[in-house]
Amino acid sequence: MTAGGDDRTLDRGGVLLGVGAYTLWGLFPAFWPLLDPASPIEVLAHRILWTAVLMTAALTLMRGWRSLRGLGPRGWAAVAAAAVFIAINWGMFIYGVSVGLVVEAALGYYMTPLVSVALGVLVLRERLGVTQWVALGLGAAAVLVISIGNGTVPWLSMVLAAAFGTYGLIKAMVPLPAAAGLTAEGIVLFLPALIYLLVLELSGSGTFVSLGPWHLLLLISAGPATALPLLLYSKSARRIPLSVLGVLMYLNPTLQFLWGVLVVGEQMPPARWAGFGLIWVALIVFTVDLLRRTRRSADQPVRCTA
Repeated sequence: MTAGGDDRTLDRGGVLLGVGAYTLWGLFPAFWPLLDPASPIEVLAHRILWTAVLMTAALTLMRGWRSLRGLGPRGWAAVAAAAVFIAINWGMFIYGVSVGLVVEAALGYYMTPLVSVALGVLVLRERLGVTQWVALGLGAAAVLVISIGNGTVPWLSMVLAAAFGTYGLIKAMVPLPAAAGLTAEGIVLFLPALIYLLVLELSGSGTFVSLGPWHLLLLISAGPATALPLLLYSKSARRIPLSVLGVLMYLNPTLQFLWGVLVVGEQMPPARWAGFGLIWVALIVFTVDLLRRTRRSADQPVRCTA
């Protein structure tokens, strides 16, 4: 399948680009600890700062500023709101990795498609089929089972999923190309991040210049680490259907889950396994229904009108 053509063949290059994007995102739990002993907030500020610098340069080379020049006040307000929610998502993920909650962070990204569907119902008044309601019910049951088993609500997972789902909802209202959108969000967040880092360094609490060139370069590399998978995703989205990207998306939390269990050594008591099992079943139900709907739409004949 291609994004806009014959659905009998699949663009392998586009699939590889998508796999590359989600693999890089899935390996983020291995990257952020390299920036220790910087605090999660300091890491977040550097991520925002250097991503903004890099994307500003990239958009200039791509000659992509035209799409931003056409944004009115409402457009920039939506960009600002999206920037706030993606900053919350980034910050909470960095925090989760720093305190050894990688599995709970992975659960948040498993939950994101279901949260996006729920937001569509609550905000956009979308109507769901029986299968989609079943998937949402299984997702809610998973959170309940994990909460009872852990004795506490998986709040990190819920914040990650809610922030990213809301971010996606807002982004859908401002149809900017991926590179332009990330650049615009960086412009909004750049000054607060810069002021915070300057105050941190002047107070002697920052780590940017005090821990040697290797640490400095690692903090700067937070920019390319953020931009590269997004650009790969952007190129992939132009070559393969979003339904295929939706399936590839599960590669990200799966790699994070495996990292948390096999590398970090997080505990998986029976209740947690049961909760993840319900989430996986919910996602299978959701994905099968999505692919079925996509195939049905593709098989419908195109009507020509004069």
